[in-house]
Amino acid sequence: MNSIEPTYKIIDLRSDTVTLPTTEMRDLMYHTPLGDDVFKEDPTVNLLQEMAAQRMGKEDAIFVPSGTMANLVSLISHCSPGDEAILGDKAHIFLNEAGGMSVVGGIHPHTIPNQPDGTIRVEDMKKAIRKTNDHYPRTRIICLENTQNSCNGAPLPVEYMDSVGEFAKAHDLLIHLDGARIFNASVALNVDVKELTRHADSVAFCLSKGLAAPVGSVICGSGQFIAQARRKRKLVGGGMRQVGVLAAAGIVALEKMVSRLQEDHDNARKFAEGIADMQEFSVDLNTIKTNIIYFSIKAKVNPETFLFYLGKRGVKILSLSSETFRAVTHFGITGNCIDTALSVIRDFVRDCC
Repeated sequence: MNSIEPTYKIIDLRSDTVTLPTTEMRDLMYHTPLGDDVFKEDPTVNLLQEMAAQRMGKEDAIFVPSGTMANLVSLISHCSPGDEAILGDKAHIFLNEAGGMSVVGGIHPHTIPNQPDGTIRVEDMKKAIRKTNDHYPRTRIICLENTQNSCNGAPLPVEYMDSVGEFAKAHDLLIHLDGARIFNASVALNVDVKELTRHADSVAFCLSKGLAAPVGSVICGSGQFIAQARRKRKLVGGGMRQVGVLAAAGIVALEKMVSRLQEDHDNARKFAEGIADMQEFSVDLNTIKTNIIYFSIKAKVNPETFLFYLGKRGVKILSLSSETFRAVTHFGITGNCIDTALSVIRDFVRDCC
């Protein structure tokens, strides 16, 4: 059989979704006991859900195929058609989930500005609450994102999460936390993840980003909420059968992969500092808190030319506009990979700028 391995290592910085499962994950996926999860009989799924609920400080949890489904299922479990959700204008739920909250849930998004640090101001939330009036949708829920992807992967601190929790309680509002990278936030802030989730009525986190599992997210909340989420998961086609083959990787992710996230943060800082040393590029080092780096190119260069040059030399990054790019560090990207990527970018500057 001909090898399908590349002749050189691809340094893929487009996203932490490109991670590959560890050898331990693959072994457990092969050997794990299975059952029918729709009947709640898959022991591996049940164990993952118990572990996830405990880590998040919640009563119960449910495994779903993706982060997008996790957010959608959470929102349609909390809200009825015609309800309104308050969320940031840079929220992943608003920008990058195909409008599912509106299309599937009939939920109206009320966006308010994300601040550079990823937060949305409590005073703006207060102004966004609808008065009781037959003409208006009913304000039902606040959606937060931690870390905030489009704000340089900003971790939202405990004090802020507490302030929103107090505000929501005072105004009889629910909180859904899109915690796709919540463990990156807990590591960056050096706090137990429960400190960031305690006020959330639901929290969804991804196993398939920095934690390196191949598939899956988990929704956590009260027992009553998860019972409703199970019905809504079925509604959107997320009920799976012998899915312990995937949940097994999630168990290893929770047990082994959280503790290594600081390495990704350190490599992100190293990459950003290398970019900052090149006068042709601009990056705000003060924004580098986790594993996401946004940077821009000052030279008048076609972004496709830049990406093509890097790609031919085994480096991949993501273009967001004609000037703005994103790089994300993750499992499989080492310090040596960062050195190589920066060397290729310096070659681009020499050859094309």
